[in-house]
Amino acid sequence: MNDFKLPVLFVIQKNKMNKKGLCPLRCRITFQKKRKIFSTGIFINPEIWDNTAQKAKPPNKQNNIINTQLSLISQKINEAFLMFQILPNNFDVDDIYRKFKGEDSKEEITLLGAYDLYNDKTKKLIGVDFNELSWSRYIESRRKLAEFIKHNYKKPDVKLKQLDLKFIMDLEYYWKTEKKLRQATIYRSMQRLKKIIQFAIDENYLQNNPFSLYKNKKYKTKIVYLSTDELKLLESHNFSQERLQRVKDLFVFCCYTGLAYTEMSNLSTNHLVKEFDGNTWIKMTRQKTDEIISVPLLPQAKVILDKYKTDKSLLPKISNQKFNSYLKEIAEILGINKKLTHHIARKTFATTVLLYNDVPMEIVSKLLGHSKMSVTQDSYGEVVQKNVSKQMQKLKSKLK
Repeated sequence: MNDFKLPVLFVIQKNKMNKKGLCPLRCRITFQKKRKIFSTGIFINPEIWDNTAQKAKPPNKQNNIINTQLSLISQKINEAFLMFQILPNNFDVDDIYRKFKGEDSKEEITLLGAYDLYNDKTKKLIGVDFNELSWSRYIESRRKLAEFIKHNYKKPDVKLKQLDLKFIMDLEYYWKTEKKLRQATIYRSMQRLKKIIQFAIDENYLQNNPFSLYKNKKYKTKIVYLSTDELKLLESHNFSQERLQRVKDLFVFCCYTGLAYTEMSNLSTNHLVKEFDGNTWIKMTRQKTDEIISVPLLPQAKVILDKYKTDKSLLPKISNQKFNSYLKEIAEILGINKKLTHHIARKTFATTVLLYNDVPMEIVSKLLGHSKMSVTQDSYGEVVQKNVSKQMQKLKSKLK
């Protein structure tokens, strides 16, 4: 049963006095032994504040205005409190405050509202626990959810408490049929929605998890990379067109360093470090995971770096769109029957350059800057299995 007492107290904050000698007046409401303190937006001379009477004194035009404002705040808080008294559900001090502010209570909070709360909270953690790229993906996730809600429900939002398994199944169907999303994209999108739902549960906005009976289907994409022969073919070919030659060189450079496009574009002399072994290493932070990349500069990569290094930059600058467009031309000219993108260079580094040369998985994970070993295992486990099979065939021939 709810406690029907709601003490409302106005407190002057003397340690926050401004240059005019005025202090902020804050409001404190207490319900079921829990407090909520918030700003009233009113500043007052501490000498005119009567804490016992909870009024500005003596009566005059200015003080009467302040007292009227405080009375209106108290009235609105009590109206919000009274509203909850006639509802069957339990509520807390945060619900009263949200209702006073004209916001949804925890019982009324919407799905997109939960996204906004999560995104506002995590935005303050960019550079601490999150990077901006990860945060922006939840902004995009919210946009996709808003599209679905408008399409299926013909309204701008839905209440969190209305979510059920059917909502999730309808969402999955919409992404497959209307948006033509790949299973890998649907999996990642569902994982982000699950994160928001868990956030809502943790914050006591939601009691039941609509994902409890849903199984998110993880889709393993086939790893595409250049074979040893294809990599050698690419390395040995010289293109007459400078733009193609430049992109080829940059691609090969990434085949021997594993750098993603962003890291390749941002590479500077500050990232080249002489290490304990006397060799030059690339040391930088990977933007996607905030993990430190530490990669030895292999001879093939050093040749390309020396070729393009100037006083102003290490490598030529080119947009990701043009880079991938030129790679398509390169693949056609060389007869490489694969859809080349910059990311395939990273895959080639992991497989053809490292794993096929018996570099252990844990070292590969470290060189790629993966946040977890399991990420590397999930992506390249099949490649390792093939490599093991080749080694076993060699062993069989030796044992004959």
